[in-house]
Amino acid sequence: MSRFRASKYKNTAPRLPVRADWINGIRSGSATSCGNHIKSSCAFIAFNASSPGGGTLGILPLENGRQDKRHVSELHCHAEVTTDFDFSPFDDALLATCSADTTVKLWRLEDAGTEVTAAQSTVLGPEAAPVECVLFHPSADGVLASGAGRVATVWDLAQQKPLAALGDHGDQVQSLTWKGDGCLLGSSCKDKMLRVFDPRAKSSAVQSVKGHENIKDSRLLWLSALDVVLSTGFSQMRERQARLWDVRKFTAPLSTLTIDTAQSSLIPLYDVDSGLLILAGKGDNVLRCFEVSATDAALTQVGQCLTEVKSKGVATVPKLALDTMSCEVIRLLQLTENSIVPISYRVPRKSLQEFHADLFPDTAGKVPAMSALDWFNGSNKQVQRVSLAPGKGSKQGFTSGALPPTLETATRPRSQAAKGGGEKEEESWGAGDTVHSGQISSSSSNGSLTSPSVTSLSSTKSSDSVTTPQSQKSLHNFLGTNSKFRHIQGMVSHRDTHITNLKGLNLTTPGESDGFCVNRERAAVPLSVSGGQIAVLELSKPGRLPDSSLLTIQNTAAVADLCWDPFDCQRLAVAGEDAKIRIWRVPAGGLTDMLSNPETILLGHSEKIYSIRFHPLASDILASSSYDMSVKIWNLSSGKDEITLKGHTDQIFSLSWSPDGQHLATVSKDGQVRVYDPRRSVDPLQEGPGPAGSRGARILWVRQGHYLLVSGFSSRSERQIYLYKVGSLSLGPIATSDLNLAPSILIPFYDEDTNTLYLTGKGDTRVHVFEVQSEDPYFLQCSSYNSANPHKGLCFLPKTECNVREVEITRALCLGSNSLEYVIFKVPRVKKDFFQDDIFPDTTIWWRPALTASAWLAGANGQHQKMGLKPDNMTPVSAAPKEVPVRKYQPSSFYLEEKTDEEKKDELLSAMVSKLGNLDDPLPQDSFQGVDEDEWDD
Repeated sequence: MSRFRASKYKNTAPRLPVRADWINGIRSGSATSCGNHIKSSCAFIAFNASSPGGGTLGILPLENGRQDKRHVSELHCHAEVTTDFDFSPFDDALLATCSADTTVKLWRLEDAGTEVTAAQSTVLGPEAAPVECVLFHPSADGVLASGAGRVATVWDLAQQKPLAALGDHGDQVQSLTWKGDGCLLGSSCKDKMLRVFDPRAKSSAVQSVKGHENIKDSRLLWLSALDVVLSTGFSQMRERQARLWDVRKFTAPLSTLTIDTAQSSLIPLYDVDSGLLILAGKGDNVLRCFEVSATDAALTQVGQCLTEVKSKGVATVPKLALDTMSCEVIRLLQLTENSIVPISYRVPRKSLQEFHADLFPDTAGKVPAMSALDWFNGSNKQVQRVSLAPGKGSKQGFTSGALPPTLETATRPRSQAAKGGGEKEEESWGAGDTVHSGQISSSSSNGSLTSPSVTSLSSTKSSDSVTTPQSQKSLHNFLGTNSKFRHIQGMVSHRDTHITNLKGLNLTTPGESDGFCVNRERAAVPLSVSGGQIAVLELSKPGRLPDSSLLTIQNTAAVADLCWDPFDCQRLAVAGEDAKIRIWRVPAGGLTDMLSNPETILLGHSEKIYSIRFHPLASDILASSSYDMSVKIWNLSSGKDEITLKGHTDQIFSLSWSPDGQHLATVSKDGQVRVYDPRRSVDPLQEGPGPAGSRGARILWVRQGHYLLVSGFSSRSERQIYLYKVGSLSLGPIATSDLNLAPSILIPFYDEDTNTLYLTGKGDTRVHVFEVQSEDPYFLQCSSYNSANPHKGLCFLPKTECNVREVEITRALCLGSNSLEYVIFKVPRVKKDFFQDDIFPDTTIWWRPALTASAWLAGANGQHQKMGLKPDNMTPVSAAPKEVPVRKYQPSSFYLEEKTDEEKKDELLSAMVSKLGNLDDPLPQDSFQGVDEDEWDD
């Protein structure tokens, strides 16, 4: 007998797809971490997507017809970069993510047909350090391992608490791996050591060995349930290596394979059933395939593949999702800059009409063998194996108890949840009966497989506030009133109206500032040039700006905030980092020379100023907040601060005047929202709890000043909006809505005429739109606007600048990287020839002051007048004549009416006569011209 054994996988070859079969149109992120950057379950694909902060994942269904027609949804997971993520081996919709924000999160994905959404989530942590890796247990439901700093933690997901903390590491944990039977956990570390833990026995390593000589990224991978592990890393000469180890003799490697010399780390992907190993490098365009022989402790190269583009990450598709009838043994998903390339590894066979059982042994199924509590108590049950032969494998799916689905998700038919899957969807795992966690073992009912209800899209919510999460939008639309603005459309105006070639923008203005400001005539944009220079752009002069330097305002100090006087389009207030407020007057028609002498300089604050706001009714009244934790109210006509408000104990994030000008509201870093009556007391009139996060917040008055709206961050850095009832501020918000995860503060704009709220942040590409109501549900979500590129700021123009003939309800100016362009928000209407008086009520004449500064300081109150927006030659739609419906077809009685025999006979004769024509008409030959009589003689 020959000692050389011929492998049935030796001829395995990759098949590179044509570009038409790539998943195109994605924007992958550039996160720096030890993760693979892409993962797949039998239903979904997740990858690091490009976003501010790097905390967003792109999610799309695994199978959905043509590859280039798949819709990529964004899942805003974390406030900072998402370092790693993993799908449950049993529940295809359960996703775990970790981040540099020190938290681990669980997400339940839902395929809504056109996009993938996250129906709910829960949070684990925070840890003491950034979390670098996460990995589900291979045989128990609800067990997850995570590596953060020098500690690896094993979590019971249903109880949301750690089962074990493995803290024997000398440096950052770089990777984790479970043994195939789930009894041991291995790790690689930046201290060059490989360790093996028994999490149920003790917190220290049972074995350890020096793995690779270099501290660069290393990986450890357990080869099924055997005692052999594979490690990848770098030698002292920075050569990329792959080593095989026997954990029973964990002192020296069984074999070492030197791959090449490169900077990027290797990603090992192992198929337990075939013993095939794929080694791919981040930034490489080479995929190497090996066959692992555990008995011979050898890696035998099967082949290598050159790809068209370089890899940013690589993942394997689960075995149960492969096309076994095509002899597909492995399918890779290669993540590139703008696409995902599916690469199929197949074994050539003469016949593809039958199932080749020798290539596809039974594989692990989709039902876990035990619960988290059973595993921690010592059980070592293994997952039942199933056949890969078509028609023989069980089509029984599983829903994890770690994060149970909502009632709406659980009762939705599969065919409605994933449209367009075709026949392949019928063969997917989970298409059949659903097994819930209670069917695993009797111990499941003891609490280890149950989870508290989660009502928020992106986080768990406390029960002491009324919430209106986005995940319940469809329920609100079904039970409540829809917003008349739900189909609002945002669009960029024609390029002829843009101001382009805008250079040297200041992108470091504080988060408390909008970044720039506009009025009806001009825009003021801070520049990054030294001396706090401000460009003043005339809106009546669009086009390309000259390449030469612009005429600017020389503010001397760096700009902290700026604001136009609402009653004087030529007066600009600028707050500087030197604790001074300068009042500038711009000449009519724009700057004709450098402006270096301010009209007034206001002195009074001792530290840097945060924000400034003009009074909405009284002329020459300005409020400012500063690092000295005071709010001053200035009289510009005298140049003095008349009132200084007290009571803040930390940074003041934002301030806002009430619509009637009688009160001033603030939100600060000390977690409080305050309302002042400045003319009566310098102490707060009311106080209440504000956002839990300390990264920034904004505040403004809504619904005729009866409510306060605050945008801020939760304790987990999620962006949220809060609604407070003025008069009961101490009771906290009456409504809270989660939006997404992003580092920038949401800047709100509220349109009093339509009660619509617009929210966006610096660096965002999306503008969220809500209608604010005075009853539950308080926030009605409308269609959002998405821009092609991130914007630096968004400022809205007065209502009088809107074209009501085109049903424009708001108009804004968007500051891009080098341009200023209009963004127009319209409501689609059929009868555009009529004035839409239902969405254009009389608007405030806010550009005329109702009071003088002295009158307001003396205690007087005023009110703005109103004006109609209806053009003279338009009729209100409420007065439009009602159209009489025109019947397109005769009523059914006309066709069903029974006719007598005589009527039928007359109809038949009439039809025949009409075909024959009129009998009195001359025959055609009568019109022919004959010949003369003398011609007959010839």
